[in-house]
Amino acid sequence: MSTALLDVRTLEELVSAAAAAPSIHNTQPWRFRFDPDTLTLEVRAASERGLRHTDPSGRALHVSVGCALFNLRLAVAHHGWAPVTRLLPRPDEPDLLATLRLGGPARYAPPAGLYEALWRRHSSRLPYADRPLPAAVLTELTEAAHAEGALLSRPGAGGTDRLLRVTLEGERRNTADPDRAAESRRWVHEPDGAGLGVPPAAVGPQDYRDRVPMRDFGAHLHPATLAARAYETDPALAVLSTAHDRRADWLRAGQALQRVLLVATARGLRASLMHQAMEWPDLREELIREPQDGRIHAQMVLRLGYGPQGPASPRRPVSRTLEQPTLAVSG
Repeated sequence: MSTALLDVRTLEELVSAAAAAPSIHNTQPWRFRFDPDTLTLEVRAASERGLRHTDPSGRALHVSVGCALFNLRLAVAHHGWAPVTRLLPRPDEPDLLATLRLGGPARYAPPAGLYEALWRRHSSRLPYADRPLPAAVLTELTEAAHAEGALLSRPGAGGTDRLLRVTLEGERRNTADPDRAAESRRWVHEPDGAGLGVPPAAVGPQDYRDRVPMRDFGAHLHPATLAARAYETDPALAVLSTAHDRRADWLRAGQALQRVLLVATARGLRASLMHQAMEWPDLREELIREPQDGRIHAQMVLRLGYGPQGPASPRRPVSRTLEQPTLAVSG
């Protein structure tokens, strides 16, 4: 595509692509502002949609915004521009998490199939088939994380049981904490036009074997609503981690996570994010115990597999996400 003109329709498509990213509880904690003089999109935190009890440090918010930033980079490259990105560019504006300038013509095409996968990807919290993942696909997912400065590792012998056990403890603590349970429950509701939150149909059932700990979003307070089904007996789990644990690393982790998810989608895999243990500092440390892992910091546990797509969660309209949505700009 020519980089001579950025029109309103293209600008809105870029922002729609960014907003298709996953976010904790589908809070979509981002907003975008376009500067026509510098052809720069600002990516800001929507802190009012942060989770005060579940995510007091804002780490999950940053990871969510990092996912949106990767989508934005991918969309900009798809339309022919080189995405020039800076993380945390102004220390005096802590809510400004990143800027992306539309540079000259893109020198490299984005990876094949990822832009199309961007529009199809969503979490599937349903049971997956007991079918092993091809080694070539696992290698591709690992390389996708590495390309964004992160590590994607599969658990060794006994590691899957440990990850499930630690995640189950995180879920148990969340359900026992009234503030966290109430906070989660507020984000589960039928679509109401706001484009936020998780529809009840997308929450998914529980594992009647109590092996795969799916988040119940506070539904345990209404046991009659909790459906139960058999999940896969040997779930395919992976841990996404980074070498450091600063705000910029959280944003990088989000970009790596989204790249992994889009590669998985393009290869026909489903994915769900098991975040419960991340919400408790001591449990988060327990997720990284393999000797070869060294001093790294877990950022997400992914569950991958083949299975049904499941229902999608809604998205906010561009008019409520992009400031200055009516600008047309000659570049």
